Amino acid sequence: MTEIEGIEIYPIISLLIFFIFFTALFWWVFSSKKEYLDKVSQIPFEKDALQNTKNNLYEN
Repeated sequence: MTEIEGIEIYPIISLLIFFIFFTALFWWVFSSKKEYLDKVSQIPFEKDALQNTKNNLYEN
């Protein structure tokens, strides 16, 4: 690894990308509106209910 010129920059870049991504994600989560998060959190349940309704229609 010491033979490759300029390789020491890659771990620094990786760390910066990691830090920036999770900092932005942290900021987005805490700045999001509660109503939006509640609405989005119900999406999986709505899809399950829709799927169950479709299955019941096809079984009859």
